Amino acid sequence: PETELLVERALQCAGRSAVGQLRLVDVGTGCGAVAVALAMCLPEALVFAIDTSQAALDLAAQNVCRFGVSARVRCLRGDLLSPLPGPVHMIVANLPYVARDELAQLAPDVLEYEPLVALDGGSDGMAIINRLLAAVKDHLLPGGSVHLEIGCGHGAALAQLVQREHPQARARVFADIYGLDRVLSLEF
Repeated sequence: PETELLVERALQCAGRSAVGQLRLVDVGTGCGAVAVALAMCLPEALVFAIDTSQAALDLAAQNVCRFGVSARVRCLRGDLLSPLPGPVHMIVANLPYVARDELAQLAPDVLEYEPLVALDGGSDGMAIINRLLAAVKDHLLPGGSVHLEIGCGHGAALAQLVQREHPQARARVFADIYGLDRVLSLEF
């Protein structure tokens, strides 16, 4: 449900984001579920799916083919936004956001099926998200947006970071079905 909220928020902004073909990126694509969902809901969009893991990209490529969107989803290996061939209208990411000392408290099914690298967000859970936020402006087209799935206690801290680093951006935090911070959206 948390990642569905991320996709829903991105889709709400998609209609306002582009003149011509919408170009977007799913950073930390993993199995490609977000990239595939966006490509299926936005039939004119070009989607870049980025991950550092070749195994994750191989799985994402299988899912992209399975759902018939391989002509519009490009899987790229690299760190955060580095492999992008050019700027995009929208950046979407479900990056690791669990604080390292909280990993042991996760549900057994999460720990059993998710690789540690997909969960570990550093000492405060925001290390990778902070790196991405520092880089977004250089990879966004004018009027672009960013949508990030975040940890339930990260909304205020990330909103303050955005206010400092991107004062021109309008930042909003959206709650999940439990009323917890879950998605940070920035509109430039």
